[in-house]
This record gives sequence, C-alpha cells and structure tokens, in this order.
Amino acid sequence: MEFGWTADQRQRYDRTVADTRAAFPAAPEYVFSREKWALLGKFGVLGASVPAKHGGGGLTALDTARVFEAAGRGCPDTGLVFGAAAHLFACTMPIVDFAGDSLRDRLLPGLAAGDLIAGNAMTEPEAGSDVGALRTTATPVDGGFVLDGVKSFVSNGPVADVLVTYAVTDPAAGHWGITAFALDAHSPGITFGEPFAKLGMEGCVAAEVTFTGCFVPADAVLGEPGQGSAIFQHSMGWERACLFALYLGVQDRLIERCLEHVRGRRQFGKRLAEFQSVSNRIVEMKLRAESARLLLYRACWALDQGEDATLFAALSKLAVSEGMVASATDAIQLFGSRGYLRERGIEAALRDAIGGTIFSGASDVQRQLVAMELGM
Repeated sequence: MEFGWTADQRQRYDRTVADTRAAFPAAPEYVFSREKWALLGKFGVLGASVPAKHGGGGLTALDTARVFEAAGRGCPDTGLVFGAAAHLFACTMPIVDFAGDSLRDRLLPGLAAGDLIAGNAMTEPEAGSDVGALRTTATPVDGGFVLDGVKSFVSNGPVADVLVTYAVTDPAAGHWGITAFALDAHSPGITFGEPFAKLGMEGCVAAEVTFTGCFVPADAVLGEPGQGSAIFQHSMGWERACLFALYLGVQDRLIERCLEHVRGRRQFGKRLAEFQSVSNRIVEMKLRAESARLLLYRACWALDQGEDATLFAALSKLAVSEGMVASATDAIQLFGSRGYLRERGIEAALRDAIGGTIFSGASDVQRQLVAMELGM
C-alpha cells in the first residue's frame, strides 16, 4: 500500500489551499456571486475531473477529492464549495460520461471554466430518498420532449445556466422509465421560486424549479431514454466518494483554529491546552477526521479502479458527515461563548455540517446501503 503523495499532488493541494485562503476572506459574507464562482473556475476546482480536452483538469477521483479537500480547508464559505461540488459531481460528470459529442463540446468548457453554472434538479416535494416516486414527466414530441413537474432543493438553481434533471418517460417501466436531461436553464417554461432560507450552506443558493410545457430537444437527453436511474446512481457515486472531501478540509481548518485558541487562551492560570478534557476533545476531532479520510480515499480509489465503490462510499459518507457534526459541536464547546458568536465563524461550521447528514442520501439511507452490501 502506498500512502505517499507525489510532488505534483502535494503542490496541487498546497496551491489550492493557498489560493482559496487568499481569495476568500476569513469572515465571509455568505452571498453568492459570479465573481466568487469564477475564482473557483480559475483555481481548477469546477472542472477538476473534466477531461483536459474539454477544458478541465483531467484528474482522477482521488485527486479531485483532494482538490475539494483543499478548497474546503482554504475557503471559509463552505456553501460556495458545496455548490461547486454539486455543479461538478451531480451535473457536469453525467454530461462528461453520458452526453453526446455536440452537447459535451457545447457545455463542458464553460462548466469547467466557471462561465456556466449547473444545477441538479432531481429531488421533488414528494420524492426525496425515494427517487422511484418521481412525478415530473417528459412527454415525447417531434424533435424532443416536453417537461412538466416541480423539482425542489435545486442546488445552484436560482443562478443556474444548465439544469441536469430527471423525468418519467415511461410510467409503466418503474426505475427503467426515468430519463436524464441536460438543458438550458433559461428555456421557456422554466420558472424558479425564491431562494430557500436555510440553516446553513448560505453560499449555495437553492430553490424550487417548475417545468410547465418546457420543450427539451432530443440532443439534451443523457445516455438513452430509460437510463436516468442508472445515470443518477453513477453521479451519486462521484458525489458520495468525492464531495464529502470538502468536509475533511473544513475539519482540518477547525482543528487548526481550535489548536490556536487553546494554546493562546488561559483560564485558572493555565493554558486551555493543558487541561486534559480540552486536549482529549481535540484528539477526538483529529481521530474522526483521519479515520474518515482513509475511508473516503478508499472509496475514490475504488472509483478510479472501476470497482464498485458503493460500500466504501456509503461508509465514508457516514463517517465524514456525522464526524463533521460532532467536531463542529466540539469546536463550539472549546471556544465557549466565543464559539457561539457569528463573528468568529465557528458556529457556521455546525450549521453547514447538519446538511451533510441529509443530502446525497441521509445517514440512515447510507446505513441501509451498507447493510445491503453486507447481504442483509
């Protein structure tokens, strides 16, 4: 087993941490802007795993995860990095792997550079974890399809130029009757609701999108009609294996801040770091981060080898997301009342962490996936 990184891998990680740390203020205003988005494109985050011939970095899943780990560490606006991950893994990679050549040529350079923003429109008001309960329909017509339905929790939705969405084309076929599309978000018949007011991830705007008689040309279909479920699960493989690397970066950043705090602050005539209850808490934060990191790297390695990554992706998603909540809570306890104040940004880590146990398949869905992989 080789645990070392090449010089190129180390340099890419260090450069991404340095670039994002310098570009984004330590106490950010969590307001989305295309200027911020363009910087992520410039730093190679948005197109990390996109083939070089289409303007991307051409990186493996493991190297892509490291890019997002570095961005999560350097950029305090975790919602912005999450929006970039949703853009790349849930939207751009399905286009890379399943779109026709003309659609790839038209969309991928802009998606990789940050000129275009992609939104993932899968979840519906009555179909969250149960993706087989979709009600949005795509009716075949001359030259394409007509979409009708409502999607909810569309990450990047209000600012998207491209939507990757899924709709029922054959109601009698169950999971095999769902088709995936990559379409212009500015098409007639598409309307967006107001951005959701969320607990966290404020840098990623999300909203409901409604399709009303929206014509989609045939070349917007990803793969073949009926392959939507398989394409979605493929994108979830990328998302569960790579997206949560950003939370590893956030945990590293929290540990850094906690160490700085407990080394410098004194109570009862001693540095906080000298109290065993304090040092034990930080050790647990480090243990969670490093254990989850190994699982996530294992999932990415399996993806790169063409192996089934379901088991390790589910395990790593559980370990990272639930560990993030626990470590963010610990950080607030270590900072005390200061950790409760928004101006310090510590409390933001907890608000941003909660969503990680819900999106990309809630924690109990991941447990069920693991149970199934174990033959239960």
